[in-house]
Order: sequence, then C-alpha cells, then structure tokens
Amino acid sequence: MLSAIRDYLQQRGEASLADISRHLDADSDAVRGMLEQWERKGRVERRKVKAECGSSCNRCDPSSMELYVWRGGKRSS
Repeated sequence: MLSAIRDYLQQRGEASLADISRHLDADSDAVRGMLEQWERKGRVERRKVKAECGSSCNRCDPSSMELYVWRGGKRSS
C-alpha cells in the first residue's frame, strides 16, 4: 500500500486523506498510518485545510480536512 500511496501522490502532487482512502478503497486510519511513514522519511507533508464554508462547526469529514503534499519529486517514467 505504501507504493500505491506514493504513486497516487506523485501523480496528483497533493490529495486529501479522504481522496487517498477512496482511491485505495481503504480505511482512513490505515492510510494515515502509511502516510506517517512517508512523513518520517520527509517525502510527504501534512497540512490542515480550512472548511470551504469558512465556519468552524466541525461538521466536515475530518479526513477531507487533512491534505497531504508529495515532496519527494516527480516519478521518472
């Protein structure tokens, strides 16, 4: 699953936890754990994003509020 996450983020540049989980058809907590491995290697940066509506009601899916950015460069083909 680690390489699938890497490939997905390399293609997109960035994606929310919800997007990655949906793409891999995997649980968000499991995907977050895999992303933490890439973070420790310095290949991924996690960012918190604000709700599009601008409120802080916490009704949004928390996994859609975590953005992961690939920092390891583009994959050569």
